[in-house]
Parts: sequence; C-alpha cells; structure tokens
Amino acid sequence: MKIGVPKEIKIEEYRISMTPEAVAELIDCGHEVFIEKNAGVGSGFLDEDYLKCGAVICEKAKILFDKAEMIVKVKEPIKSEYGLFKEGQILFTYLHLAADKAQTEFLLERKITAFAYETLSLNKRLPLLEPMSEVAGKMAPIMAGIHLGSYQGGSGILMSGVNGTFSAKVLILGGGIAGKAAAEIAAGLGAKVSILDINVERLSYLKDVLPANVEVLYSNKRTIEILLPEMDVLIGTVLIPGAKAPKLITTEMLKVMKKGSVLVDVSIDQGGCFESSHATTHSEPTFIKEEIVHYCVANMPGAYPRTSTYALTYSTLEFVKSLAKEGISVVTNAPMRSALNTYNGELYNSAVAEAHGFEYKEQPDFDTF
Repeated sequence: MKIGVPKEIKIEEYRISMTPEAVAELIDCGHEVFIEKNAGVGSGFLDEDYLKCGAVICEKAKILFDKAEMIVKVKEPIKSEYGLFKEGQILFTYLHLAADKAQTEFLLERKITAFAYETLSLNKRLPLLEPMSEVAGKMAPIMAGIHLGSYQGGSGILMSGVNGTFSAKVLILGGGIAGKAAAEIAAGLGAKVSILDINVERLSYLKDVLPANVEVLYSNKRTIEILLPEMDVLIGTVLIPGAKAPKLITTEMLKVMKKGSVLVDVSIDQGGCFESSHATTHSEPTFIKEEIVHYCVANMPGAYPRTSTYALTYSTLEFVKSLAKEGISVVTNAPMRSALNTYNGELYNSAVAEAHGFEYKEQPDFDTF
C-alpha cells in the first residue's frame, strides 16, 4: 500500500505520526511511504533520516495526498486540509469526532474510511490513547504548578511547599491512565492529592499502587462539592471512549474555589469536563474565569513531541501494518473494527452519532467489503 505521512499543521503541533524506524519497518513489509518535506523536524527527525530508510520525500502536501492510498496522522484534519483528501481514502489518526461536527460531516461527505486511534479497543483498554494520556497526565501537575505562580494569575502557592508551609492540594477527577499519571507526578512534587473515580475495582488498584499522600475516593457530586473549596489545583481527566466528556464542574461551582486556583482540563480534546473550558494553545495556554486560571491546551503532548512521537509510534505501528496489508477487510479484526468511525459515507460510532444527532450503523456488514 502507498502510505502518506503529512506534516501536522494544527497550530503548535510538532509531532509526526511515524519515526524513521517505523517507516523502515513498513518499507521492509513491501509498502511505499511518502513523507512531506520537513514533517519530522519538530520531533527531531530530518528528511535525510527518512530517505535513508527508503521513504520518498514530497515537496508539498498535495503531492503526498495524491499519491497515498492511506494517510497516517497524529491530529485530526483541519479545514484547510479537507480539500486534499480523495474520496474513499483511508485515514488513521486521532479524530475526536464527538467534539467536532464539521469534521464528521466532511468525513461522511468525502466517504473517507476513517479509523480513530482513540476508539481502538483491545482487552477493555484503549492502547493507542494510553501513551498520549500518560504524557498529558504527567504534564498536568507540572503545568498547574507553573500557573499557580502569581505572575501567571495563580494564587502564589508552591506546589510542594517548603519547610514550615502548606503544600498545594490537588483534586483529580478520573482514575484512568491520565489520572493515575497526574496523581503520581503531583504526589512526587509533594502535593496533597485526592483522586476520584466511579469504578470500585479501579479505586482498589489505585489505592495499592499510588503513594501514601494520595487519597483515593469514590466520585459523586457531593464529594466533589465538599472537596472543591479546599483545592488549589483541579485536574480533569474524565473519559467516555469516543463520546463527549461529561461536564462534572459547572461554572457556578467555580465560585466556591480559592481565587487563583488552577484548572487543567486534560479532557478538552473530547469537549472538556469543565463547563467553563474552551480549547487553548501552547502559546496562549490559559484564560481566567471566575478568578480561576484555566489551562485547556487541546494537544498537550505536542509540547514534548520527541517523547510523544516515539510513544505513539510504538503503539500504532502494528495496527498500521495490519491496515496497510489488509485494507478495509481489517475490520474483521475486533480492535480495528472498534477504531472504524466512518466508511463509504456512513457512521459507525454510536457515541459520535449521539453527540451530533446523526444516524449510524451498528457494525460493518463484512459482506459488503
């Protein structure tokens, strides 16, 4: 198969979907790989690195899209890229369609065969979302600590405190991959941490593996209301696979928080779990509402593109290989079937359909492929 790896053009996105090593493996499998010129520079990979592996460098994105049967990206296509796609082309990337009606409509109209990293499920896990969730989760307390600084509009409290002073109190909503990573880093920084989840089995696991300065609690509205006024940092990592994130914190609830507290909405790619959230960028990462600092960067792992690119590629490569070898018939494989979001103008993700009021198919009819 002819595989295209374009340069990411979403604002301040420096990752690339394939490392040179991954490209070499695809070429060894008999596939052709096209890399857009300078696509890997932001992650520390030069065109020469890809040429040595046997890739073809394309001067412009249009040339790459015209040649490729399958496009492998990091982030969802943005509007300026829509015209590059050919009808029926395969796309494998993070899509986050529940928070993006316009993109969903485009993929359906252009009859793109779109597979989403974030909905691919294997043994009750989301293996292609996990590495970026871990990066974002580990970043969250670090970013919160920076923006607690008074020069950033924060309350002026040091996350760890110092001898004779209080350390910051951190509340984490969601005990998944991102939540656990956030708790580990916040605890390591010396904060007093509370992590909430509704999965009792997961809570038991978190209790066993997290440090002693992490309090593990069952999540409900009353518990959040009790804890919220005490917190210096609130980190939201709530995830419903493929669906919009639930709004666990209303704008009204912000009024009980300490002035200068920091909110980090890791769920912002799926619409955010705070009612007051809207997507921000690395160059302008925060805004203040109700005297609370909001950090809502939509591509947090893009701040550390080399680490993120390696972590992502290690997770996606085997699935890219399968898709390149089998094409659409790969949906007979359960994990890839769960990743399929659109095909031939039809929607196959119920959560996305519910978010936008669209019709959808329960599952692919394999006889039609």
